[in-house]
Amino acid sequence: MISTETLVDDIRAIFSEITEIDEIPADKSLKDLGVDSMMALEIVTAIEKKYAIKIEESELGEVATLTKAATLVAAKLGAAA
Repeated sequence: MISTETLVDDIRAIFSEITEIDEIPADKSLKDLGVDSMMALEIVTAIEKKYAIKIEESELGEVATLTKAATLVAAKLGAAA
């Protein structure tokens, strides 16, 4: 099982790579960071690939911040374990 800290760091790296923003605050929304819908979709796709999970359309709001995204991924990984 992956630690929450590692999960946050890994997802922060995905956010940073796609948005080209070096510092991603844990609770600042992607919208507030200037992320458009295409970038948000890239982020979701990268998370799905990295963790071999499926994020449903109804769950997209849960990827609005780094903290929420990590919580969602942790829950999905826990359910898959």
